[in-house]
Amino acid sequence: MPNLLLVDDHSIVRTGLKLLIESFLPHTHIEESADGDSAFDKVKEQDFDLIVMDINMPHTDSAGLIGNILAFKSSQKIIMFSMNSEEIYAKRYLKIGAMGYVRKDAPGEEIKNAILTVLNNKRYISPELSEKFLKDMHKRDDAENPFNKLSPREFEIVQHLIRGESVAEISATLKLHTSTIGTHKARIFEKLNCHNIIELSHLAKFHDIMLND
Repeated sequence: MPNLLLVDDHSIVRTGLKLLIESFLPHTHIEESADGDSAFDKVKEQDFDLIVMDINMPHTDSAGLIGNILAFKSSQKIIMFSMNSEEIYAKRYLKIGAMGYVRKDAPGEEIKNAILTVLNNKRYISPELSEKFLKDMHKRDDAENPFNKLSPREFEIVQHLIRGESVAEISATLKLHTSTIGTHKARIFEKLNCHNIIELSHLAKFHDIMLND
């Protein structure tokens, strides 16, 4: 009997996803968490065949959470389940260890396919994104988009900066010292050739680095 963990701060999302999963995996045991801390506690307490995780949750650094989970259980299967742009975010989360990425507004059949694919120890991305990745192999998008110079942590901090959050607020959310955030911020500005948040926001908008709730 598969053991799954659903991590999302919206109970209605967890309920809907649970009902969908039970329709094609009727004997699955499903645990739920509303934030990163409770999710990590559950991971430490028991083994899960799959974790389905939202990206944007209050007081949760999703990239850091993935890192912590994989450091604790290196073979843990994780699918990102989000309304964020697949084209922008999927590659980054696959790079840091997620095995799949599916949008919340995807058809039920696609969500089912993603879950079964990853449970079978294979990576999952949508057919549309797979096609784009193939096209990108013949382009030099990485050289043209300065945000591709950033590390996963730096990109995470960029998201908070363009939300207008202060260094202190980012420090509290990511549980890092303010001086560490300040150092990352300086490196981000240097890599992107920006001098202030206004320039950073304009650059992010130009390259379609947008945030979704």
